[in-house]
Amino acid sequence: MTINERQDEIIEEFQELDDWMDRYQMLIDMGNEQEPLDEKYKTESNLIDGCQSRVWLQADFIDGRIHFQAESDALIVKGIVALLIRVMDNLTPQEILDADLYFIEQIGLKEHLSPTRSNGLLAMIKQMRMYAVAFNESAALRSH
Repeated sequence: MTINERQDEIIEEFQELDDWMDRYQMLIDMGNEQEPLDEKYKTESNLIDGCQSRVWLQADFIDGRIHFQAESDALIVKGIVALLIRVMDNLTPQEILDADLYFIEQIGLKEHLSPTRSNGLLAMIKQMRMYAVAFNESAALRSH
């Protein structure tokens, strides 16, 4: 499934819910369905700067693809990071760097988040892209 197919699937799921309370509940459910992050990854270096709540993001580079795991101590934020992982997990670094994350606008997430949560969302995306840049560079170095 391509990154855009994943985004379209999320957009469809959110369009089925008119009420934002239902959408928030769906985000909370997504966060709760996510595998808990192993305690060994809940380190200072995995904490995302710019998030009001605590968000840990672990990225592993396996067979040319990035695998993300994350957790947050805030329910809605946990759901937001679960959405981002659903879109960007198991992709190549280049696919992540080339991605246009249009689903955030399309589902109305940006306008329904507080400014601090919006900043946190951007910080999570930025961190995922930074991992992609780092893994891309290390892969390029290894191939030379």
